[in-house]
Amino acid sequence: MHRRLVFEEPVSRAAVWSRRLAWFSLAVLLLAFLAFRTGEPSLERLAPIAAAYVFVLLALLLSLLAFARIWQSGHRGVGMASGAFVLCVVMLVPAAYAGFQLVTLPALADVSTDIDDPPAFSRSRVALEARAGRVPPDVAPLRRRVQRQAYPKAVPIVLEVPAEIAFDIARRAALARGWQVLESSRPGGRSGSGRIEAVARSRIFHISEDITIRVRPRADGSRIDIRSASRLGPHDLGINAARIAAFADEVDLLVDAR
Repeated sequence: MHRRLVFEEPVSRAAVWSRRLAWFSLAVLLLAFLAFRTGEPSLERLAPIAAAYVFVLLALLLSLLAFARIWQSGHRGVGMASGAFVLCVVMLVPAAYAGFQLVTLPALADVSTDIDDPPAFSRSRVALEARAGRVPPDVAPLRRRVQRQAYPKAVPIVLEVPAEIAFDIARRAALARGWQVLESSRPGGRSGSGRIEAVARSRIFHISEDITIRVRPRADGSRIDIRSASRLGPHDLGINAARIAAFADEVDLLVDAR
């Protein structure tokens, strides 16, 4: 009886290491992300996340190398290389989206619905403590005009209701968005305007961002202006404009529900 020998093709080492490096990259990325969330957000604390993406790119390149080697030599390991490739692509999606926003949107970190007379941030003790003593700086008029071109929908909210009612709607909308309302003053007094000071925290990174809302009476109702400013870096990746749009949608829902 003759025994037939079966020779199996060896497994591609590139495929094996691409899978190992992909999972290692995921672990490093998660640890860097958790470390960022648990500390005080800063640009310096983003460095470990950027470093983790270096490993992600290396794992991606290694998986592509594995595909090429397998194609040439017929080695096994397609499943390993494919799994590593898919895992790397999934991890790269958020970075690719951020990069796209960085390239296509202007470098703005402060967006206001009133570009000529933006609402001023409060300098009260409560507001300064919540912002760690920081007051968002004024934005040059030229930059405000750039904002208008980039975010044409970031415009004042005009309501056909008295300023007192508009103030209540604006405050309810801020709370509905999950913002922390620091202080508020109803319309009236010398200026006639109402004001709401708030802080929003991003869901993923837990980065605090500052918001001030102004409510002014008009002859035919009231006008709500909102200003949203980021604390981290010169580019908000469109987050402030999106926050203003979400607030406007919330106001519309509350007005329709009246």
